[in-house]
Amino acid sequence: MIVAVLVTVVRCGGHHHPAPPVRAGGPAPAEAPADPAPGAADGRPRAAGRTAAAEPAPPPRPLPRSPATSLRVPSLGIDSPIVGVRVGPDDQLGTPPLDRPKLVGWYQDGPSPGETGTAIAVGHRDTRTGAAVFAALAQLDPGGRIEARRADGRTAVYTVDRVRVFDKARFPDKEVYGPSRRPELRVLTCGGLFNRRTGYTSNVVVFAHLTATR
Repeated sequence: MIVAVLVTVVRCGGHHHPAPPVRAGGPAPAEAPADPAPGAADGRPRAAGRTAAAEPAPPPRPLPRSPATSLRVPSLGIDSPIVGVRVGPDDQLGTPPLDRPKLVGWYQDGPSPGETGTAIAVGHRDTRTGAAVFAALAQLDPGGRIEARRADGRTAVYTVDRVRVFDKARFPDKEVYGPSRRPELRVLTCGGLFNRRTGYTSNVVVFAHLTATR
């Protein structure tokens, strides 16, 4: 069974075991230089509309461990419960049951929402009954928001950095599952072409990082 977030009714092929997460704190992003304020000391007017650039907000403090309970992607209309998944004896990451296509799987042996490291969420793209929870995952744009709720009542908010489609035969395990010094999230599902015998040829992978907690 594929390790994709949007796994169809088909078996989309599996991924390898994610690398163990690094739980050290990460460096804060460098601040962008501020624009000169209008009306400098030389008395000459500045171009209209120029204002001092706001300093970037500091990265949020990582959250302590607490199991994921639901996943929300506002731009795609997704608000789904989460079930824990693990790597099986075949060294492939499990996915939610095919008869529950709206569930999202969270790799429970990796970081929980907002925790330092690379968290993994997976799900189905479609099943025999139609579209599943991540049917539109590939349409998610950079800058989009992903919210992961936790058992302790808190929510980890991730911002999408990029969306990639990788051929299963050349899947970059290290790029996708590699450890991170800050809280990050990968959301995976099936992609590419579908073959009745072998399933989908590719996987859609969303890369995101923590930008807020509440």
